[in-house]
Amino acid sequence: MKTMAQVLVGFKKPLEAQEFDLLPLAPGEVLVKVTAAGVCGSDLHMAGGEDPRTPLPIILGHEGVGEIVEIKGEKRDLAGRPLRVGQPVLWNRSVVCGQCFFCSHGDHHLCPKRFVYGIHRSCAVPPHVNGCYSRLLPLDARTDIIAIDDVPPEHHTTLVTASCTGSTAAHEFDFFPPAADETLVILGAGPLGCFTAALARDLGVTRIIMISRSEGRLEAAKRYGATDILTIKSTTPEERKEFVRSATGGRGADAVYECVGKADVVREGLGLVRQGGRFITSGFGQPGGKMEWDPFWDLTRLDLKCVGVWVSHTRHTLRALDLMKKHLADFALMVSHKVPLAEANKAHDLMRRGEAMKAVLVP
Repeated sequence: MKTMAQVLVGFKKPLEAQEFDLLPLAPGEVLVKVTAAGVCGSDLHMAGGEDPRTPLPIILGHEGVGEIVEIKGEKRDLAGRPLRVGQPVLWNRSVVCGQCFFCSHGDHHLCPKRFVYGIHRSCAVPPHVNGCYSRLLPLDARTDIIAIDDVPPEHHTTLVTASCTGSTAAHEFDFFPPAADETLVILGAGPLGCFTAALARDLGVTRIIMISRSEGRLEAAKRYGATDILTIKSTTPEERKEFVRSATGGRGADAVYECVGKADVVREGLGLVRQGGRFITSGFGQPGGKMEWDPFWDLTRLDLKCVGVWVSHTRHTLRALDLMKKHLADFALMVSHKVPLAEANKAHDLMRRGEAMKAVLVP
């Protein structure tokens, strides 16, 4: 059996269509027809050579939804139900060993043997097809698979953002869940920032200040829970700080969530959090620059709780899915562009220019 895929052959070069022979499935493996592949911001960073993990050549794509084509032996979903051919599914983008120190302590995302579809493995080595930018994708036997046949078919594509953006946002809330009466600041109105707002709203938070560059994305963010929006195009850092102080009785935000992945954004965010507050950064999927900071004034004197959030695992994906199922119509609007797989370069361009909130590749 063969599949067609879009391949990154060189950094800052267009993706190329290539045909691959699929290897026979091993016991426990599942072959899926990819019905939707999300174009994540991380894909663009990888294509631009900004992510040191990227091997070449590679089939990108770590956000996927699909339909089962073949199962080798028996495979069950996370609920323990046998999977079947023709069933729509979503899968955890990462595969872990399940046996190391981190896996045994519940920190599967830190597993040293962890690999992610579309990120860690080159298509130059077997099994070759490892990313979602492909018509067909074999899933490793250790992959956590989630059946989504309880969701209307027209919303299967909607769910594609749960496997990366949504699950990373859900991971943020493992640390210091906000109280309903707190004021939060979210830096970045892309999918990660919008998921963060939606999760906070789901916890009862009623004051969410969103700061971003894109006015269009900021307006869309209101749908997911943002109550106040500020664009960096028409405000200065001093004006944004004054707005947050004024909204909080002069204290600063109870928690600031950084969802961009830029050092200068972190630098600004540290100045928006109150003494005794929390700063959570989840925007860095790759290096994003450096900054100066003073440990006394920026951390110790503030009695600041500061957390870095690295990727996610299956429990976070399930939390994101639960949220999305409550608001399918809203999250459907997050997918602003559906582009044929053969036009993957067009999807990348739409994302780079900021014209798409979320582009998804479809057959």
